[in-house]
Amino acid sequence: MILKTTPESEAMGLTAEIYDDDTRSLGYVTSQTKAMAINPEALQAFETMLHVITASMDLRRYERRP
Repeated sequence: MILKTTPESEAMGLTAEIYDDDTRSLGYVTSQTKAMAINPEALQAFETMLHVITASMDLRRYERRP
């Protein structure tokens, strides 16, 4: 399956905000962000869930070691 992502030049609303976050922190928009931003509300909910879960965890437990 091929995902149809929104080009940066066409991003609007929440998708544009998500892209801007990547651009500010990384200097570009990652492929992962573009794929996840197909449904920006779900991406926001996922990031909120991760924050809630990891907020009370110590770094050693959160980071996965090989």
